[in-house]
Amino acid sequence: MKLNSLVILFLLAMPLPSALAATVSCPDLGKAVQVGACPAEEELRYTYAGYCSDDAKAYKGETDVCSDYRRYRALKNVALWESGDGVFNAYVSCDLPADKLKSARVAAVRVGKQGKMTQLVCGYGDGLSFTWRTRAECKGEAGANCAANPGSCKADCE
Repeated sequence: MKLNSLVILFLLAMPLPSALAATVSCPDLGKAVQVGACPAEEELRYTYAGYCSDDAKAYKGETDVCSDYRRYRALKNVALWESGDGVFNAYVSCDLPADKLKSARVAAVRVGKQGKMTQLVCGYGDGLSFTWRTRAECKGEAGANCAANPGSCKADCE
């Protein structure tokens, strides 16, 4: 009985075969949904006062957005959005109309690393990017012309 348990544990610990490799494409934002609420103006003003009065931030020189409330509001007036399948997400400005977001077309794709995580970042222009994070290793198509062919905005992941 113990031997069977050890064999099962050993098999579960083995890496997945490359047959599970997948091609991941940038999402169609027409199906994106807002999953987080936009902050109220009163909340933004309240947090501005608290954030910008933090002496520790001032001593570290981290108060560049505190010089003007509009800069702080641009940074913090965001809501979480997800792709239709929930795989990609982004913090999007609440000042961006939903119909403009939903009509955005992918313009660029980038694969990067952040620690042990791989990020597939799909850019839609004007600072709008949706990101997929995974522990899988991914490789993007170098020189993919996303604007001309949105189907080329993808990565192969193992």
